[in-house]
Amino acid sequence: MVFDAGGHEVARHQLEHAQIMTQPGWVEHDPLEIAERTNTVIAGAMRDAGLSAQDLAAIGITNQRETTVVWNPKTGKPWYNAIVWQDTRTDRIVSALDRTPAGKTIRERTGLPPATYFSGGKLQWILENVDGVRDAAARGEAVFGTIDTWVIWNLTGGVDGGAHVTDVTNASRTMLMDLRTLDWDDELLKLFGVPRAALPAIRPSSDSRFYGTTRRTGPLGGEVPVAGDLGDQQAATVGQVCTSPGEAKNTYGTGNFMLLNTGRQIVPSKAGLLTTVCYKLGESETIYALEGSIAVTGSAVQWLRDQLGIIQSAGEIEALANSVNDTGGAYFVPAFSGLFAPYWRSDARGAIVGLSRYHTRAHIARATLEAICFQTRAVLDAMVNDSGVRLELLKVDGGATVNDTLMQLQADILGVPVVRPVVAETTALGAAYAAGLATGFWKGLDDLRQNWKADRRWEPRWSADQRDASYAGWQKAVERTLNWVDVG
Repeated sequence: MVFDAGGHEVARHQLEHAQIMTQPGWVEHDPLEIAERTNTVIAGAMRDAGLSAQDLAAIGITNQRETTVVWNPKTGKPWYNAIVWQDTRTDRIVSALDRTPAGKTIRERTGLPPATYFSGGKLQWILENVDGVRDAAARGEAVFGTIDTWVIWNLTGGVDGGAHVTDVTNASRTMLMDLRTLDWDDELLKLFGVPRAALPAIRPSSDSRFYGTTRRTGPLGGEVPVAGDLGDQQAATVGQVCTSPGEAKNTYGTGNFMLLNTGRQIVPSKAGLLTTVCYKLGESETIYALEGSIAVTGSAVQWLRDQLGIIQSAGEIEALANSVNDTGGAYFVPAFSGLFAPYWRSDARGAIVGLSRYHTRAHIARATLEAICFQTRAVLDAMVNDSGVRLELLKVDGGATVNDTLMQLQADILGVPVVRPVVAETTALGAAYAAGLATGFWKGLDDLRQNWKADRRWEPRWSADQRDASYAGWQKAVERTLNWVDVG
C-alpha cells in the first residue's frame, strides 16, 4: 500500500500466498513465495499508481509477528518452511518449560507465557529437527528472523549485504528479549538453545538511521530508505493513533488482537494478557501495551470457505448469517490452535456445541461471527481487570470490519460503541507512519492525529440481560473444548 501525507490510500496491490498444513496443528509458509510476492505487489502498486522510487519518502514493513524463518545468508535459501504463529508443534517444548522455574523467568523478563504462539520454541524446533541447521548456525550459514527480518533482508540486498535487523515490537514476541533492556537475554537464549550470532540486531520501530535502502535491481528500481518496522498489531495501534495511555484498538484479521497503550509503564498481567512493546519511535522512550491475542477469528471464516464449503467467498458470510435471527443456541469455539488470551490453553481444540436437527449452515455462519465477538469480550474483560480502565469506545480495523453485521454484534456483545476509521487497513498505515516519521515526512504524532477520521459507529442494541445470558452460554461452550489434547 502507498499513502500520502494525509494518510489517504494512493495505491494497493495484494496477493494471497499458500497455507501449508501437512499435519494436524502444523501451519507453514514458503519464505521464497513470500519474498517473490512481496516484490510482485510492490511493483504492481507502483505501476498502478504510475509511481517511481523517486516518489517515495520511505518504506515501512509490517508482518505477522511470531512466524519464524531460518535461512542461509550466503545463498538466500531457507533451511525450512516458515513456521507460522498458529502452529502448535512446539506444545511439548513450551509445556516442559512451564513446569519448571524457567516458566516464571520467561514471564517476568518477556511479559509472555510459555506458549506455542511465540518464536523461541519454533526456532528451537528448527535447530533440533532440521538436519544441519545447528552446525550451519555455528558457521554463520543459518540466521533467524521473523517475516519482517526476512523481507527487510531481501529488500536491502539479500546475499549482497542485506540488513539483518528486527524492531523492538517483533523481538518482544520471541520469548528471547528482555522487555526492560530491549536486548536478547543470555539466560533465555540458553533455555531455548539459541545461538546469539544467529539473531538479528534489534532496532527502534521508526529509525532515522534507516535499516538500509532498496537496491536499483529490486522491485522499486531505485534507492528508497527502509526506515519503519512494526509487528502487525503494534502497527495497527500506531495507525489508529492510539498513542496515549488508555487508548485501545482491536484488529480483525486471521486472528483478533486488542492492544491497550500503557505508556512507559510495563504492566504485568494477572488476567491472562500479554505485556508487550507497543512501539519505540527513534530515540524516544519505549511505549508498552497490554495485548489480548486471539488465534482464530478471520481464519474461522476461511475454514468455512476452504474446508467445509459452507460459503464460496468470505464476503458471503454476512448475508448467510443475516438469513437467521440468532444461532438457535449454537456456539462455535474455533480453538484450532488451542485457546490464546485470556485462557492460554494449548490442550483445547475446536468445537461446535448446542446443535440440533433445527440448525442449518446459516446458524453456523452466525455462530462464527458471534465467536469472534465473544472472544473479544473475554479479552476486554481481562484488560479492565488488569488496567482498571473501562473503555468508552473501541476503535476497530482490519479486513473483517467491512462486515457491518459483525461490527454490530461486537457492539452488542461488548456493550461498548464500536468505531471504524475511514482507512480500515491501519496496519499498513501504521507501518507507513513509522517510516515517514523517521524521514520527517510527518513531523510528529500530532500530524497523525489530524489524519484519523471515523467512517462509521455502531451503538449496542442488546439489553444487559441478553448480553449476560449469551456470554454465559459462550463460557459453557469454552469449557467443553478444554483437556482435549494431551500436551504433557
